[in-house]
Amino acid sequence: MLPQRMKKAVIDNPKKLANLIDLVNLPSPLRDFVGQSQISRLGCFMRVWSYIKTNNLQDPNNKNVVNCDEKLKCILLGKPRVELAELPALIKLHFPKEPK
Repeated sequence: MLPQRMKKAVIDNPKKLANLIDLVNLPSPLRDFVGQSQISRLGCFMRVWSYIKTNNLQDPNNKNVVNCDEKLKCILLGKPRVELAELPALIKLHFPKEPK
């Protein structure tokens, strides 16, 4: 069941949800990280988050910050530290915009 806020967003703009769940051909750095040639933006974010949790990359003093290892730096513009709020925007950069 979707939260009320999400339901409203889907009803008001169904294209927004489609952009999150549509499969997209990935560029090579992201393809190497994810291990697939196609994935949705949401699926990609979930894989990145899983990688962060599995490898304990969150800063122990500030859980809102991720300390990037070499593999993660490749897809996050080479940044050594990234705030969690920045992650979706940095991942979105790898997904091409659809023509209008």
